[in-house]
Formats: sequence, structure tokens, C-alpha cells
Amino acid sequence: MIIKQFQDKPLAHYSYTIISEGKMALVDPARNPMPYYRYAEENNAKIVAVFETHPHADFISSHLQIHKETGATIYASKLVDADYPHQTFDDGDIFKLGKVTFSAMNTPGHSPDGITIIAKDDKDKYVMFSGDTLFIGDVGRPDLREKSGNMKATREKLAKSMYHTIQNKFDHLPDETLVYPAHGAGSLCGKNMSSDASSTLGNERTGNWAFKEQTEEEFVDFILKDPPFIPSYFGYDVDINKHGARNFGESIGNIPLMIGVKELPQNSLVIDVRDEADFKMNHLPNSINIMARSEDDKIETWLGTIVKPEENFYVVINSVDDREDVLERIAKIGYEGQVKAVITLTKKSLEKSDTFDFESFNKNKEAYTIIDIRNKSEVSEGKFFESAIPIPLNELRNSKDDIPTDKPIVVHCEGGYRSATGSSIVASMVDKVNVFDLGEKVKKFQD
Repeated sequence: MIIKQFQDKPLAHYSYTIISEGKMALVDPARNPMPYYRYAEENNAKIVAVFETHPHADFISSHLQIHKETGATIYASKLVDADYPHQTFDDGDIFKLGKVTFSAMNTPGHSPDGITIIAKDDKDKYVMFSGDTLFIGDVGRPDLREKSGNMKATREKLAKSMYHTIQNKFDHLPDETLVYPAHGAGSLCGKNMSSDASSTLGNERTGNWAFKEQTEEEFVDFILKDPPFIPSYFGYDVDINKHGARNFGESIGNIPLMIGVKELPQNSLVIDVRDEADFKMNHLPNSINIMARSEDDKIETWLGTIVKPEENFYVVINSVDDREDVLERIAKIGYEGQVKAVITLTKKSLEKSDTFDFESFNKNKEAYTIIDIRNKSEVSEGKFFESAIPIPLNELRNSKDDIPTDKPIVVHCEGGYRSATGSSIVASMVDKVNVFDLGEKVKKFQD
């Protein structure tokens, strides 16, 4: 049994291939199937199976495309009631791949239709692909299926299901069982995941809070306390994954490209993914700056948080060479169909962001309205400025009436990335006063 883990760093997503005797199975594949195809070619393996542990909320899976292009059978729980061709895979069901036997366990908690895939080879080596049920150091959050999917469930009901899943479902598996989750630290599908990419069930039994001896009430209270925000696109992606997504290449191939743009129709929503320095020097009116410079920039999460699934938008890139990469990142959350065009800007001067005089601010902070756009959990740990008005970035576009306009405005986050986005949003809503981005200088005010 040869296992390879694939990582999508911006979404903290893990997917897997398993090879035995020239045949390959996949678990929770990402939107672009090409990396799996290349790996299959390199290993002279035929893709015959795709396992979906549940309808994912935070990314679009390529399971349907892989089925169409390779003939692989898709395995998913009958509880998903999937619209794509599939074989149901639930408690007691088995699939054999060479010398590996895969079995299914229904493990509700993160979702009502979630399954964990157990793989056992001919040497009695056990591996569990736990999806969003069991993470390293944590378990999946239970509050994402109250408004999406064919099976809706309250967070309280799913929290109780997760308690019983963790307490009872894995008892028959040895401590040596390898644990491969669908997500790691940085994903919004959990709260306190480890940065480790894998673990053993024995390590989780001793180190993961969810396995500690506790009552159902204690477990439920803990898992429901202070959940992360839910991005706008999560429910949308659940529904897409239940039906099966469009072909990845075709979905981004027909999006128009516009060169040297100097204006767009009035009230257009414009997402500018360039570096903040380039954005501040020259941008279209009312643009929102969500940077996509590298894998460290989480454009997928913040685009899907700030822009709603029904909103169409233009995308500003620095160079035509960036088109494919940026569209691939947008397609990972299923938003490529909302892109009206990808554009580069004219070299002529358009708009500039207000120039920030840091020394003036540092000497007289009372002369400014300070907006703290960090998450609620971050603000609860302490403010950098006592007078700051906390408005999380995910709520900012809907908070115009909560922002005073009697003084210049300074926007800050934890390290500078989000404040570039936040300050551009505030500037698009406010025209009476200047709006400034504190940027990385916020670090000067941290203990």
C-alpha cells in the first residue's frame, strides 16, 4: 500500500492517493485533478476509485470529473443522496484494491453524512482517512450544516453525534492506525488543529481533547464555544459537491481577458489581487484588494468570505502571466462562474490610496477612528488600541453604518495582510474622510 498525501496550503486541505498492484484510489480530491493524473502516470497506475468522505464546504472536489475522465467509481455515503453516479459506501461496505481492503464507517459529527475510510493491507497495517471527523489534535466543527445540504442538522445535534462517534466508533482499531485527515492547521473546518499532517490513533487517544474522559454535556459545551466565522461560500460549496462540479479546465478556459482597462461599468464589484503596494499606487475606483501573491495569501478563504456566491465580479491581475494561477485559486471554491472578466489595468493614473503619516498617527491616536478587523476570538484576547472599534473582516462590507466618519480612519489586523483588504473595503464605502491601512506597523503595538 503506497500512500501519497497532497497538500493545498492556502486551504489547509489534504487529499490522498493509495496505490496497490497497479491500481489507484483517491480520497477527497481537490478541484484540479491533473496532479493525481500525473502521479498515476508516473506510477503506471489506473485510477479506479474516488472516495468522498462528505460534501465538502470549503473547497470544490473533482470527483465527478475524475469519474468521467477515468471511469473510476465514486464512493460516498447513501446519506449524501448524491446526484452524481456513485456507489454507496456505509457501515459494513467493503471495496478491494489489490492487496488493500477499504471499509466504511459512518462517522457523523462534522456533517450528518460523513464517513471515515479504513484501509487495511495484507500485512495488517491500518490507515484511516478521517475526512473532517477526526483532525490532528481536534475534531470537525459541527455548525456548518444548519443551512446547506440535503441533510440539515442543528449544531447541537451534530455535536452530540460527534461525541458518540469519537467515544465509540474507533474502539476496534489499534493504536498504530495511521490517521490522515482532510485538513490541517489554518482550515476553518475546525478550531485548534495541529500543524502535523498525520498522526496515529494512539497519539490522538492520549493527546486530542475530544478523546478525554468527559460527559456528553461537557463535550458539547466545549466544541460549540467560540466557533470560527462561517465564510459566505461554505453552504454553496456543499451543494455543488453534492451535485458534482463542472470540468475544471473548461470552467476557467472561457473567462474573458481584458487588457489595459481604464474603466468598468458603474457599481461593478472589482477584486484586485495584486500586491498592496501596487494597488495603493493605482487602482480602479471602489476596488477591494485581496492579495494572491503566493500560497501564504489566503485569497480563497477571503474571496469566499467577502464576496457572496450570487455576486459577479471582475478580477484585476498584475500580468497576463498570472491569469491561470489566479483563476485556478478562484475555481477551488467554485467562484469562477461569477468572474465577468480577468483584467489588467491601463498605465495611466486611476486612483491612489490615501498616504499614511504613521508618525502623526503614533503621536495623536485620538485624532483617528481605529477599526480592528481581526476575528472576534483574536479581539477577545486583547485590543492593541483601547479606542478601536472591532468589526471582523467577514462582517465589514455590511457595517457601513457602524463606522464613524468624523475623523480619519485607520484599519488594522494582526499582521498586515487582512488590513490591506479591510482598508480597501472601508475606502469603498466612505468618501467623507481619508482611510488608512496600518499594515505591518501594527506589530509595533503588540506586546
